[in-house]
Amino acid sequence: MRILGALTLIAAMFSAGQAGAEDWQARAKKHSAELADFSFGTGETLPAITMTYYTLGTPQRDADGHIVNAVMLLHGTGGSGLSLLRPSFGDELFGPGQPLDLARYYIVSPDNLGHGDSSKPSDGLRAAFPRYDYDDMVEAEYRMLTEGMDVQGLEMIVGTSMGCMQGFVWGEEHPGFARRLVPLACNVIEIAGRNRMFRQMIIDGFEQDSAYAGGDYAEAADLKRGVAIWANALILAGSNPYRMQAEAPTREAAVDQLHNTLERYSAHPADPNDTIYQFDASRNYNPAPRLSEITVPVLWINSADDFINPPGLGDPEAKAAEMPNARFVLVPASEETRGHGTHTWPVFWKDELAQFLADNP
Repeated sequence: MRILGALTLIAAMFSAGQAGAEDWQARAKKHSAELADFSFGTGETLPAITMTYYTLGTPQRDADGHIVNAVMLLHGTGGSGLSLLRPSFGDELFGPGQPLDLARYYIVSPDNLGHGDSSKPSDGLRAAFPRYDYDDMVEAEYRMLTEGMDVQGLEMIVGTSMGCMQGFVWGEEHPGFARRLVPLACNVIEIAGRNRMFRQMIIDGFEQDSAYAGGDYAEAADLKRGVAIWANALILAGSNPYRMQAEAPTREAAVDQLHNTLERYSAHPADPNDTIYQFDASRNYNPAPRLSEITVPVLWINSADDFINPPGLGDPEAKAAEMPNARFVLVPASEETRGHGTHTWPVFWKDELAQFLADNP
C-alpha cells in the first residue's frame, strides 16, 4: 500500500462552483442508446431500455470505424453521467497535459441503469420495474458501448463508489475490454456489515413510510419520514469527521449545519423507488473470489476518512495483491479531504493517476 502525502486545501464545497472553473457539463454532448430485448439477472425482461450518456472530446476511429480512444467514467449511487463532469473533477483531469487530456481521450460518462435519464422505476413502472443489480448495470453499459457507440474496447474505466465496484465487475465479466481500471472509493468484498445496514436504513425508511403505498405514492415529498432517514444517512455516510469538526467546532454550529443540510436535501428529495433500487442493486456484489482473473493494470484508491470503506476493512492491500497488476493507494484523512466523496476530487490523487498512465501506456 502507498500512502499519499500532504495536499492542498480545497475551499469550495463539493456542490459549489469554483472561480474560473470550466463548465464541462455545458460542453458535454448528450446522447442516448436504445437497447432492445433487455434481460435481467432475475429472469425479468423489458422490450427495450434507454441508456443516456454524455461525451467530451473527439473520437478516434480505426479502419473498421470503431472508436479506439474512449475512457468511461462511472458515477456513484444516486448520481448521473453529469456527476463526474463538475469542475472539481474535470478541471484537474480534462485540460491540456492533464491525465485525461481531451486532445487524447474521448470521455464517455453514462447515466447508469436506474439513474439520470436512463431507464428507471420512476419512468412509469415504479415498483414493477425489474429489480436490477450491478451485473445488469454493467451489461447495459457494455451493450451501450458495443451496440450504440461502436466502442469495442476502452482505454480505461474510472469509477467512483458504485462505479468503483462496477469497475471490478467489468474486470471479471469482460476481461480485457478496458485496458486499465481505476476504481475509486469501494471494496471488493460482499456488501454486508455496516455498509449493508446503511443501505437498508434508507430502503426501510422509504418502504416503511406510511405514504409509500407499495411504491404508488403521489409525490416523493409526501414520504417525510423516508426522506428524513435518507438525508440523515447520506450526511453521515458521505462526511469526513475531521472536516466536519473544523467547519462546525461548537454544538450550536453542528446543529445549525445539520439542519441547513437537511433542509437542502428535503427541498429536492430523491424519488423513493429509484433510490430503493439504487441502494439495493449492490446486493449480489462480491468480486473477491475471482480477483485473480483481473489481469489488466489496476489503480485502486480509497481514502482513510471514508465511512463506507474504512481503512483495513476486507484487507484491501491483500486483495489488491491477488490481482497480478494492481496497486492499492490510501489517501490519508485530513481537514481537507472529503470523506467518501474524496473520489470526486482528483487534486488528492491525480498525481497517482498520472504516474499510473505513465507506467502503463
